[in-house]
Amino acid sequence: MINSTASLCVSEDIYMTIIVAGKLMLKSGTRNEFIEKSREAILQARELEACEDFSVSPDPIDENRVNIFEKWSSHNELDAFRHSGSDNESFALVESFNVNEYEI
Repeated sequence: MINSTASLCVSEDIYMTIIVAGKLMLKSGTRNEFIEKSREAILQARELEACEDFSVSPDPIDENRVNIFEKWSSHNELDAFRHSGSDNESFALVESFNVNEYEI
């Protein structure tokens, strides 16, 4: 019985879509620097099979805001990505954020 439950959870993870979306408010005048510092992580994420989309986009209205959108097919792969790679200095540029994760 335990094995079938574990199997069910794995099956659900394979067919689940995880959306990560929201906004980051940056220190004044640092938006382009933040986006440039994000390029390596964007490229690494997009190379992963479970990453269907990953973007950090400048907001067309607020020059101190970037919008985040990620689409993943596996929660395990998303978690592994979050814990991989080197830390960069980009988050020192963030004043506040509102980013949420949705499972659909």
